[in-house]
Amino acid sequence: MKTRYIQKQIVKDLKKKMVFISGPRQVGKTTLAKAVMTPESAYLNWDIPRHRQAILRRELPLSKLWCFDEIHKYKSWRDYLKGLYDEFHADHEILVTGSARLDMLRKSGDSLQGRYHHLRLHPLSIKELGIKSQDDFMSLLELGGFPEPYFSKSRIEAKRWSTDYRSLLVNQESSSIETISDLSKLELLSLRLPELVGSPLSLNALKEDLQLAHKTVSRWLDILENIYMIYRLPPFGSPLIRAVKKEQKHYHFDWTLVPDGAAKFENMTASHLLKWAHYQRDVFGSEIELRYFRDTDGREVDFCLLENLKPQMFVECKWGDSSISPHLHYLRKKFPAAKYYQVTATGRKRFINKNGIIHLPALEFLQQLV
Repeated sequence: MKTRYIQKQIVKDLKKKMVFISGPRQVGKTTLAKAVMTPESAYLNWDIPRHRQAILRRELPLSKLWCFDEIHKYKSWRDYLKGLYDEFHADHEILVTGSARLDMLRKSGDSLQGRYHHLRLHPLSIKELGIKSQDDFMSLLELGGFPEPYFSKSRIEAKRWSTDYRSLLVNQESSSIETISDLSKLELLSLRLPELVGSPLSLNALKEDLQLAHKTVSRWLDILENIYMIYRLPPFGSPLIRAVKKEQKHYHFDWTLVPDGAAKFENMTASHLLKWAHYQRDVFGSEIELRYFRDTDGREVDFCLLENLKPQMFVECKWGDSSISPHLHYLRKKFPAAKYYQVTATGRKRFINKNGIIHLPALEFLQQLV
Protein backbone atom coordinates (compact mmCIF):
# COMPACT_ATOMS: atom_id res chain seq x y z
CA MET A 1 0.00 0.00 0.00
CA LYS A 2 1.83 3.08 -1.26
CA THR A 3 -0.99 5.62 -0.95
CA ARG A 4 -4.33 5.78 0.84
CA TYR A 5 -7.39 5.21 -1.30
CA ILE A 6 -8.62 8.84 -1.35
CA GLN A 7 -5.22 10.50 -1.88
CA LYS A 8 -5.63 11.06 -5.63
CA GLN A 9 -9.12 12.47 -5.09
CA ILE A 10 -7.78 14.95 -2.51
CA VAL A 11 -5.18 16.24 -4.98
CA LYS A 12 -7.86 16.54 -7.67
CA ASP A 13 -10.40 18.30 -5.43
CA LEU A 14 -7.87 20.79 -4.03
CA LYS A 15 -7.61 22.38 -7.45
CA LYS A 16 -11.26 23.45 -7.20
CA LYS A 17 -12.24 23.90 -3.54
CA MET A 18 -11.15 23.39 0.05
CA VAL A 19 -10.97 19.74 1.09
CA PHE A 20 -12.09 18.47 4.50
CA ILE A 21 -10.87 15.05 5.65
CA SER A 22 -12.74 13.54 8.58
CA GLY A 23 -12.67 10.13 10.21
CA PRO A 24 -11.84 8.28 13.42
CA ARG A 25 -8.92 9.27 15.61
CA GLN A 26 -5.62 7.61 14.57
CA VAL A 27 -7.02 6.38 11.27
CA GLY A 28 -4.24 8.19 9.37
CA LYS A 29 -5.67 11.62 8.48
CA THR A 30 -2.56 13.65 9.38
CA THR A 31 -0.26 11.13 7.69
CA LEU A 32 -2.43 11.29 4.57
CA ALA A 33 -2.44 15.10 4.60
CA LYS A 34 1.35 15.20 4.84
CA ALA A 35 1.59 12.71 1.96
CA VAL A 36 -0.37 15.17 -0.20
CA MET A 37 1.88 18.08 0.79
CA THR A 38 5.13 19.06 -0.93
CA PRO A 39 8.21 20.44 0.88
CA GLU A 40 6.91 23.93 0.06
CA SER A 41 3.48 23.34 1.63
CA ALA A 42 2.56 24.74 5.05
CA TYR A 43 1.32 22.53 7.90
CA LEU A 44 -0.47 24.38 10.72
CA ASN A 45 -1.64 22.47 13.80
CA TRP A 46 -3.92 24.32 16.21
CA ASP A 47 -2.44 22.34 19.13
CA ILE A 48 1.05 23.78 18.49
CA PRO A 49 1.29 27.25 20.13
CA ARG A 50 3.38 28.96 17.44
CA HIS A 51 1.10 27.55 14.73
CA ARG A 52 -1.94 28.75 16.66
CA GLN A 53 -0.49 32.26 16.92
CA ALA A 54 0.19 32.33 13.17
CA ILE A 55 -3.41 31.27 12.49
CA LEU A 56 -4.92 33.88 14.81
CA ARG A 57 -2.72 36.67 13.45
CA ARG A 58 -3.30 35.49 9.87
CA GLU A 59 0.46 35.41 9.37
CA LEU A 60 0.41 32.42 7.04
CA PRO A 61 3.38 31.11 5.04
CA LEU A 62 3.67 32.03 1.36
CA SER A 63 2.82 28.48 0.33
CA LYS A 64 0.58 27.16 -2.40
CA LEU A 65 -1.04 24.65 0.00
CA TRP A 66 -2.12 25.39 3.56
CA CYS A 67 -2.97 22.35 5.67
CA PHE A 68 -4.90 23.07 8.88
CA ASP A 69 -4.98 20.29 11.48
CA GLU A 70 -7.35 20.41 14.49
CA ILE A 71 -8.51 23.93 13.55
CA HIS A 72 -12.07 22.96 14.52
CA LYS A 73 -10.97 23.56 18.13
CA TYR A 74 -10.99 27.28 17.27
CA LYS A 75 -14.46 28.63 18.05
CA SER A 76 -14.64 30.75 14.88
CA TRP A 77 -13.02 28.21 12.58
CA ARG A 78 -15.80 28.23 9.98
CA ASP A 79 -15.82 32.01 9.57
CA TYR A 80 -12.01 31.97 9.54
CA LEU A 81 -11.84 29.43 6.71
CA LYS A 82 -14.66 31.13 4.82
CA GLY A 83 -12.79 34.43 4.85
CA LEU A 84 -9.52 32.77 3.92
CA TYR A 85 -11.08 30.88 1.02
CA ASP A 86 -13.01 33.85 -0.34
CA GLU A 87 -9.87 36.00 -0.34
CA PHE A 88 -7.18 33.55 -1.43
CA HIS A 89 -8.70 30.53 -3.19
CA ALA A 90 -7.44 31.70 -6.59
CA ASP A 91 -3.83 31.40 -5.40
CA HIS A 92 -3.90 28.94 -2.50
CA GLU A 93 -5.19 25.45 -1.77
CA ILE A 94 -6.68 24.67 1.66
CA LEU A 95 -6.74 21.21 3.26
CA VAL A 96 -8.46 20.69 6.63
CA THR A 97 -8.28 17.56 8.78
CA GLY A 98 -10.18 16.63 11.92
CA SER A 99 -12.21 13.92 13.61
CA ALA A 100 -15.57 13.93 15.34
CA ARG A 101 -16.05 17.59 16.11
CA LEU A 102 -15.08 18.74 12.61
CA ASP A 103 -17.64 16.42 11.04
CA MET A 104 -20.35 17.32 13.54
CA LEU A 105 -19.82 21.08 13.36
CA ARG A 106 -19.58 20.89 9.58
CA LYS A 107 -23.19 19.65 9.54
CA SER A 108 -24.61 22.32 11.83
CA GLY A 109 -25.35 25.69 10.25
CA ASP A 110 -22.91 25.19 7.41
CA SER A 111 -21.71 28.67 6.37
CA LEU A 112 -19.04 27.00 4.21
CA GLN A 113 -21.55 25.39 1.85
CA GLY A 114 -20.27 25.26 -1.72
CA ARG A 115 -16.68 26.04 -0.76
CA TYR A 116 -15.36 22.56 0.07
CA HIS A 117 -15.43 18.87 -0.73
CA HIS A 118 -15.74 16.45 2.19
CA LEU A 119 -13.93 13.10 2.12
CA ARG A 120 -14.21 10.48 4.86
CA LEU A 121 -11.18 8.34 5.68
CA HIS A 122 -11.88 4.81 6.91
CA PRO A 123 -9.63 2.13 8.42
CA LEU A 124 -7.57 -0.13 6.16
CA SER A 125 -9.38 -2.81 4.17
CA ILE A 126 -8.81 -5.93 2.07
CA LYS A 127 -8.68 -4.04 -1.25
CA GLU A 128 -6.56 -1.17 0.04
CA LEU A 129 -3.98 -3.51 1.56
CA GLY A 130 -3.96 -5.79 -1.49
CA ILE A 131 -4.72 -8.84 0.69
CA LYS A 132 -4.90 -12.06 -1.32
CA SER A 133 -4.35 -14.89 1.17
CA GLN A 134 -6.65 -16.34 3.82
CA ASP A 135 -3.92 -15.95 6.46
CA ASP A 136 -3.69 -12.21 5.77
CA PHE A 137 -7.49 -11.97 5.80
CA MET A 138 -7.55 -13.49 9.28
CA SER A 139 -4.77 -11.13 10.40
CA LEU A 140 -6.87 -8.13 9.41
CA LEU A 141 -9.83 -9.62 11.28
CA GLU A 142 -7.74 -10.08 14.45
CA LEU A 143 -5.59 -6.92 14.31
CA GLY A 144 -8.16 -4.45 12.99
CA GLY A 145 -7.87 -1.84 10.26
CA PHE A 146 -6.20 1.01 12.14
CA PRO A 147 -2.62 1.50 10.87
CA GLU A 148 -0.71 1.27 14.17
CA PRO A 149 -2.08 -2.07 15.43
CA TYR A 150 -2.28 -3.59 11.96
CA PHE A 151 1.32 -2.86 11.02
CA SER A 152 2.53 -3.98 14.45
CA LYS A 153 1.60 -7.53 13.32
CA SER A 154 1.27 -8.40 17.01
CA ARG A 155 -1.99 -9.47 18.64
CA ILE A 156 -0.71 -8.35 22.03
CA GLU A 157 0.25 -4.90 20.76
CA ALA A 158 -3.07 -4.64 18.91
CA LYS A 159 -4.97 -5.50 22.08
CA ARG A 160 -3.00 -2.93 24.10
CA TRP A 161 -3.66 -0.31 21.43
CA SER A 162 -7.38 -1.12 21.34
CA THR A 163 -7.71 -0.79 25.12
CA ASP A 164 -5.88 2.55 25.16
CA TYR A 165 -7.86 3.77 22.15
CA ARG A 166 -11.23 3.03 23.73
CA SER A 167 -10.12 4.83 26.89
CA LEU A 168 -8.97 7.84 24.83
CA LEU A 169 -12.32 8.11 23.08
CA VAL A 170 -14.40 7.71 26.23
CA ASN A 171 -12.35 9.89 28.57
CA GLN A 172 -11.09 12.61 26.23
CA GLU A 173 -12.80 12.69 22.85
CA SER A 174 -16.32 12.50 24.30
CA SER A 175 -15.70 15.59 26.44
CA SER A 176 -15.01 17.62 23.29
CA ILE A 177 -18.71 17.23 22.47
CA GLU A 178 -20.41 17.27 25.86
CA THR A 179 -19.52 17.29 29.55
CA ILE A 180 -20.36 13.82 30.85
CA SER A 181 -21.33 13.73 34.52
CA ASP A 182 -20.55 10.02 34.95
CA LEU A 183 -17.70 8.85 32.73
CA SER A 184 -17.62 5.49 34.50
CA LYS A 185 -21.13 4.72 33.23
CA LEU A 186 -20.17 5.84 29.72
CA GLU A 187 -17.20 3.48 29.92
CA LEU A 188 -19.51 0.66 31.02
CA LEU A 189 -21.68 1.38 27.99
CA SER A 190 -18.63 1.25 25.72
CA LEU A 191 -17.69 -2.13 27.24
CA ARG A 192 -21.21 -3.54 26.88
CA LEU A 193 -21.78 -2.56 23.26
CA PRO A 194 -19.25 -4.93 21.58
CA GLU A 195 -21.14 -7.89 23.06
CA LEU A 196 -24.31 -6.72 21.30
CA VAL A 197 -22.94 -6.45 17.75
CA GLY A 198 -25.08 -8.27 15.21
CA SER A 199 -28.39 -7.84 17.01
CA PRO A 200 -30.83 -4.92 16.91
CA LEU A 201 -29.90 -2.48 19.64
CA SER A 202 -32.44 -2.24 22.46
CA LEU A 203 -32.23 1.04 24.35
CA ASN A 204 -34.60 -0.31 26.98
CA ALA A 205 -32.28 -3.24 27.71
CA LEU A 206 -29.27 -0.92 27.97
CA LYS A 207 -31.24 1.38 30.23
CA GLU A 208 -31.93 -1.50 32.60
CA ASP A 209 -28.37 -2.84 32.42
CA LEU A 210 -26.76 0.49 33.27
CA GLN A 211 -29.51 1.95 35.46
CA LEU A 212 -29.74 5.04 33.29
CA ALA A 213 -32.60 7.07 31.86
CA HIS A 214 -33.70 6.18 28.32
CA LYS A 215 -32.87 9.73 27.21
CA THR A 216 -29.35 9.47 28.63
CA VAL A 217 -28.62 6.18 26.85
CA SER A 218 -29.89 7.65 23.59
CA ARG A 219 -27.76 10.77 23.96
CA TRP A 220 -24.65 8.81 24.88
CA LEU A 221 -25.05 6.56 21.84
CA ASP A 222 -25.19 9.71 19.72
CA ILE A 223 -21.93 10.85 21.34
CA LEU A 224 -20.21 7.51 20.70
CA GLU A 225 -21.31 7.75 17.08
CA ASN A 226 -20.11 11.34 16.77
CA ILE A 227 -16.65 10.43 18.08
CA TYR A 228 -16.38 7.55 15.58
CA MET A 229 -16.44 4.77 18.16
CA ILE A 230 -19.56 3.20 16.65
CA TYR A 231 -21.84 3.60 13.66
CA ARG A 232 -25.47 2.56 13.41
CA LEU A 233 -27.48 1.10 10.55
CA PRO A 234 -31.23 1.61 10.20
CA PRO A 235 -33.46 -1.17 8.88
CA PHE A 236 -34.50 -1.25 5.24
CA GLY A 237 -38.24 -0.79 4.85
CA SER A 238 -40.34 -1.11 1.71
CA PRO A 239 -44.06 -1.34 0.92
CA LEU A 240 -43.31 -4.83 -0.44
CA ILE A 241 -42.22 -6.17 2.95
CA ARG A 242 -43.35 -5.92 6.56
CA ALA A 243 -40.06 -4.55 7.83
CA VAL A 244 -39.28 -3.33 11.32
CA LYS A 245 -39.18 0.46 11.34
CA LYS A 246 -37.04 1.73 14.21
CA GLU A 247 -34.59 -0.84 15.58
CA GLN A 248 -31.01 -0.06 14.61
CA LYS A 249 -27.95 -2.30 14.55
CA HIS A 250 -24.56 -0.95 15.57
CA TYR A 251 -20.96 -1.76 14.71
CA HIS A 252 -17.51 -0.59 15.78
CA PHE A 253 -14.80 1.08 13.68
CA ASP A 254 -12.37 -0.95 15.80
CA TRP A 255 -13.92 -4.36 15.18
CA THR A 256 -11.32 -6.10 17.36
CA LEU A 257 -13.40 -5.02 20.37
CA VAL A 258 -16.07 -7.57 19.41
CA PRO A 259 -15.42 -10.77 21.41
CA ASP A 260 -17.39 -13.30 19.33
CA GLY A 261 -15.59 -14.42 16.16
CA ALA A 262 -18.66 -14.57 13.90
CA ALA A 263 -19.91 -11.18 15.13
CA LYS A 264 -16.43 -9.71 14.64
CA PHE A 265 -16.45 -10.97 11.04
CA GLU A 266 -19.89 -9.44 10.50
CA ASN A 267 -18.56 -6.15 11.91
CA MET A 268 -15.52 -6.20 9.62
CA THR A 269 -17.78 -6.82 6.62
CA ALA A 270 -20.04 -3.95 7.70
CA SER A 271 -17.02 -1.64 7.91
CA HIS A 272 -15.89 -2.62 4.41
CA LEU A 273 -19.37 -1.99 3.00
CA LEU A 274 -19.70 1.36 4.79
CA LYS A 275 -16.29 2.42 3.50
CA TRP A 276 -17.40 1.58 -0.04
CA ALA A 277 -20.73 3.41 0.40
CA HIS A 278 -19.03 6.55 1.74
CA TYR A 279 -16.46 6.42 -1.08
CA GLN A 280 -19.22 6.26 -3.70
CA ARG A 281 -20.98 9.20 -2.06
CA ASP A 282 -17.91 11.38 -1.44
CA VAL A 283 -16.14 10.78 -4.76
CA PHE A 284 -18.98 10.18 -7.24
CA GLY A 285 -21.96 11.82 -5.53
CA SER A 286 -23.95 8.56 -5.58
CA GLU A 287 -26.83 8.28 -3.12
CA ILE A 288 -25.63 5.02 -1.59
CA GLU A 289 -26.77 3.92 1.86
CA LEU A 290 -25.96 0.88 3.99
CA ARG A 291 -28.80 -0.70 5.97
CA TYR A 292 -29.87 -4.12 7.23
CA PHE A 293 -33.06 -6.11 6.64
CA ARG A 294 -35.37 -7.48 9.31
CA ASP A 295 -39.13 -7.98 9.09
CA THR A 296 -41.87 -8.54 11.63
CA ASP A 297 -41.82 -12.29 10.92
CA GLY A 298 -38.21 -12.58 12.09
CA ARG A 299 -36.54 -12.84 8.68
CA GLU A 300 -33.20 -11.05 8.68
CA VAL A 301 -30.31 -10.40 6.29
CA ASP A 302 -27.18 -8.72 7.58
CA PHE A 303 -26.75 -5.95 5.01
CA CYS A 304 -28.60 -4.13 2.27
CA LEU A 305 -27.03 -1.52 0.01
CA LEU A 306 -29.48 1.01 -1.37
CA GLU A 307 -29.03 3.45 -4.22
CA ASN A 308 -31.64 6.20 -4.41
CA LEU A 309 -33.55 4.24 -1.74
CA LYS A 310 -33.79 1.16 -3.98
CA PRO A 311 -32.08 -2.10 -2.93
CA GLN A 312 -29.08 -2.95 -5.10
CA MET A 313 -27.39 -5.65 -3.04
CA PHE A 314 -28.11 -7.95 -0.09
CA VAL A 315 -25.26 -9.59 1.83
CA GLU A 316 -25.47 -12.35 4.43
CA CYS A 317 -22.42 -13.27 6.55
CA LYS A 318 -21.64 -16.81 7.73
CA TRP A 319 -18.56 -18.06 9.56
CA GLY A 320 -18.24 -21.24 7.47
CA ASP A 321 -19.81 -22.96 4.48
CA SER A 322 -23.55 -23.52 4.84
CA SER A 323 -26.69 -23.70 2.74
CA ILE A 324 -28.00 -20.44 1.30
CA SER A 325 -30.10 -18.50 3.79
CA PRO A 326 -33.85 -18.87 3.08
CA HIS A 327 -34.17 -15.16 3.85
CA LEU A 328 -32.06 -14.37 0.77
CA HIS A 329 -34.43 -16.53 -1.29
CA TYR A 330 -37.39 -14.63 0.17
CA LEU A 331 -35.90 -11.25 -0.75
CA ARG A 332 -34.86 -12.51 -4.20
CA LYS A 333 -38.55 -12.94 -5.03
CA LYS A 334 -39.39 -9.46 -3.73
CA PHE A 335 -36.48 -7.62 -5.38
CA PRO A 336 -35.32 -9.66 -8.40
CA ALA A 337 -33.14 -6.85 -9.80
CA ALA A 338 -30.81 -6.75 -6.78
CA LYS A 339 -27.63 -8.81 -6.34
CA TYR A 340 -27.44 -11.42 -3.58
CA TYR A 341 -24.35 -12.72 -1.76
CA GLN A 342 -23.68 -15.12 1.06
CA VAL A 343 -20.08 -14.64 2.18
CA THR A 344 -18.07 -16.81 4.55
CA ALA A 345 -15.09 -16.09 6.79
CA THR A 346 -13.58 -19.58 6.68
CA GLY A 347 -15.59 -21.38 3.99
CA ARG A 348 -14.15 -22.39 0.61
CA LYS A 349 -17.21 -23.06 -1.53
CA ARG A 350 -17.78 -20.81 -4.57
CA PHE A 351 -21.01 -21.20 -6.53
CA ILE A 352 -24.12 -19.46 -7.85
CA ASN A 353 -27.40 -21.28 -7.26
CA LYS A 354 -30.40 -21.58 -9.57
CA ASN A 355 -31.91 -18.38 -8.16
CA GLY A 356 -28.80 -16.33 -8.90
CA ILE A 357 -27.56 -16.10 -5.29
CA ILE A 358 -23.77 -16.17 -5.05
CA HIS A 359 -21.94 -18.07 -2.30
CA LEU A 360 -18.23 -17.30 -1.95
CA PRO A 361 -15.40 -16.66 0.54
CA ALA A 362 -15.51 -13.19 2.08
CA LEU A 363 -11.94 -12.56 0.94
CA GLU A 364 -13.05 -12.68 -2.71
CA PHE A 365 -16.12 -10.54 -2.07
CA LEU A 366 -14.31 -7.84 -0.09
CA GLN A 367 -11.54 -7.62 -2.71
CA GLN A 368 -14.17 -6.09 -5.01
CA LEU A 369 -14.81 -3.08 -2.75
CA VAL A 370 -12.42 -0.27 -1.84
